[in-house]
Amino acid sequence: MNVLTVATRGGDLAVAQTQIIISVLKKTHPDIQIKVRKITTKGDRDKRTALWDLKSSGFFTSQVEDALIAGEADFAVHSFKDLPTRDREGLAITAVCDRTFPEDCLITNAAVDSIKQIPQSAKIGTSSLRRAAQIKHLRADLVPVPIRGNVPTRIKLLQQGKFDAVILARAGIERLGLGKKISLCFDPQQFIPAPAQGTLAVQTKTNDPAVTKLIAAIDDKNLRAITFAERQVLVTMQCGCHAPVGAFAKIIGNDMGICAFISDVGGKNFISRRITGPAADAGKLAEKIANDILDAGGREILEKLEKQ
Repeated sequence: MNVLTVATRGGDLAVAQTQIIISVLKKTHPDIQIKVRKITTKGDRDKRTALWDLKSSGFFTSQVEDALIAGEADFAVHSFKDLPTRDREGLAITAVCDRTFPEDCLITNAAVDSIKQIPQSAKIGTSSLRRAAQIKHLRADLVPVPIRGNVPTRIKLLQQGKFDAVILARAGIERLGLGKKISLCFDPQQFIPAPAQGTLAVQTKTNDPAVTKLIAAIDDKNLRAITFAERQVLVTMQCGCHAPVGAFAKIIGNDMGICAFISDVGGKNFISRRITGPAADAGKLAEKIANDILDAGGREILEKLEKQ
């Protein structure tokens, strides 16, 4: 237990996020040594396929989980939003941590204070149908264009004039020390993020009680409730992680508020709902808002998406 190995993707952001978890662990276990094992995932190798064209889940997580199951690591660190909603057999999300910035942000070459200031018919780089649908809903003239690569690569493509703006998760920008490049941040209750966006998930093997106990000590119980409620929206809607769906939850006192949406790809048929209730009933609240959206036309949107 004095020396542990953590599995993570090999990119700068993934490693930075893993170092956040290592720092937290060392505060309670200063004598522990943690080696980082960098894994190349399918998503890291395939830099051409637009993420919204993917039909499978685990694009950025499966190979990291493989290493954990194979005993090549003692635990793994993931961006929680990348993990499938169903736990892989033999693995569990033992700690949910560090969600300072759940929102999306916009980076542009020319300074803007609002989305209204973006030029007419501007090309917006995004890897997400969720972001593309919301951008089209806000301004039908804007043109979402698929973009791949890590955060610095996407910013470089913007600077080269390939795009007029790019939308990214603020958490990743901030963790890489690039916060000054942000032009504006969206209100997560208005421009709804992906479930669990900005959150780190630490995964362990269910048959390793010693490591599980160590990792469980850094679990944020309120954040776990929030993110699992957001992910329950996906589970209830049975829509997969690449559909134009967003969910954002927040605890205020003893209550939890959840806002969620589903949209067609063009942002025209946009269905959103909000709900508030006891935080102790987080799962039920998530199921109710998801079913309300489905009953309001969400099922028809999903049926059309499945045929595309």
